[in-house]
Amino acid sequence: MKKTKRKIFETSMRLFSQKGYDATSIEEITATVGVAKGTLYYHFSSKEEIFNFLVEEGMKLLKMSMEIKTSKCENTIDKLKAIVLIQLKGIKKYENILTIVMSQVWGNEPRNVLCKEKVIEYINVVQKIIEEGIQKKDIKSCDASILACEIFSLTCSSLIYRRKCEEFEIDKLYAEYEKTLLNKLI
Repeated sequence: MKKTKRKIFETSMRLFSQKGYDATSIEEITATVGVAKGTLYYHFSSKEEIFNFLVEEGMKLLKMSMEIKTSKCENTIDKLKAIVLIQLKGIKKYENILTIVMSQVWGNEPRNVLCKEKVIEYINVVQKIIEEGIQKKDIKSCDASILACEIFSLTCSSLIYRRKCEEFEIDKLYAEYEKTLLNKLI
């Protein structure tokens, strides 16, 4: 990604996360980046296109991280542990994009639909891992769809926890999730 496009991307992500999509204007983005509107429009045709690019790229990064890590695991429990850890690390690394996605999953506007679709795509990958684990008898039989949503909900609740607490210790949260959720699947 070119330097200017990256700057627009990062600035937009920060502003959308802090202020919300509706409260962020093209003028504010260009002023913060320090470029003319024409430069922004050279890279993106609209604020909606910037938003869509952020969501597509952000969720793609999270999904790719999960697929890379789980491909190296031998059993389902290890895969689910890797997913939980990736989600927790993702909160630190991708906090702004996750805040944007989670703030926009409700509603029926095109950006809400996009966010829902990307979250559901991610959850479906987790669900498939769970279903394979149930078939192999790596984990107890359960409703794979519900469990996949529960595992994704750890991202949501951990994001809230991060906002609530000054210290965000990934190891501490991971140990708690491992104890209360993951170990019960064996």
